[in-house]
Amino acid sequence: MVKSMTGYGRARETRNGRDITVEVRSVNNRYLDCTVKMPRSFIFAEDAIKTMVQKYASRGKVDVFITVESQGADESVVAVNEQLAKNYIDALRRLRQLGGDVLGGEISVAELARLPDVLAVTKGEADLETIGADLCAVLEQALQAYTAMRETEGQKLAEDIQRRLDTIAAITRLIEERSPQTVAEYRQKLLARMQEALQSASIDESRILTEAAIFADKVAVDEETVRLRSHLSQLREMLQSGVPVGRKLDFLIQEINRESNTIGSKCSDLQIARDVVELKAEIEKIREQVQNIE
Repeated sequence: MVKSMTGYGRARETRNGRDITVEVRSVNNRYLDCTVKMPRSFIFAEDAIKTMVQKYASRGKVDVFITVESQGADESVVAVNEQLAKNYIDALRRLRQLGGDVLGGEISVAELARLPDVLAVTKGEADLETIGADLCAVLEQALQAYTAMRETEGQKLAEDIQRRLDTIAAITRLIEERSPQTVAEYRQKLLARMQEALQSASIDESRILTEAAIFADKVAVDEETVRLRSHLSQLREMLQSGVPVGRKLDFLIQEINRESNTIGSKCSDLQIARDVVELKAEIEKIREQVQNIE
């Protein structure tokens, strides 16, 4: 199925105490260019994220936005510096002994806890493997939504291109039907001009046939229309394939345009010239659509 290079997908899920939101969006680009924007503390997962994006897209400027809000994950850990606390207790007891009755009472836990560095608050050790797996799981959901949108858009593009291919085929048929008539009309005009010039003199019929044959050879577009129809057939087949064909379609459109230019340069007939203008207009519209296809 044809896919557009333009798409958007979003997913949000809470996993292992983290509220993870992933957005994926893309626009046209000749090659795949993936940019990941997320908190620096999760930058270790960037390569895994880009690798996953490559499974879903082969072309386009893809931006991935990830936000993570902690809901109890990586909880803070309160540690007791036991040796330092014991040192404080010993020191305070010695002070009491030195002061005698001046210092009374016992040392309370609350007082001890307020002393410098007795308690230390640290972040819990993060499980990087679990975090990376959680990010990729939510990313995959976003990529699935992103792909579904691209497929829907791609189907619309394919249908529009198919209609324009039908129009091009119809115009080509008109040109093929009109081309032999231009030779017959040229022969009649040539005969009339020679009769007018020579008036009563006899007309060399073989000369007229020779001139008409030379003209017919110059304006013959059989080869071009055959190649044009072949290109149209290939293009239809590509639109039905399930692989990225954007680059191939772009090349094929160039070949179709080249054949139309040749037909236009060969034919001086007014009606064929009009048909070629309409033909090129349809080709240009297809070219614009092809630029959006992966």
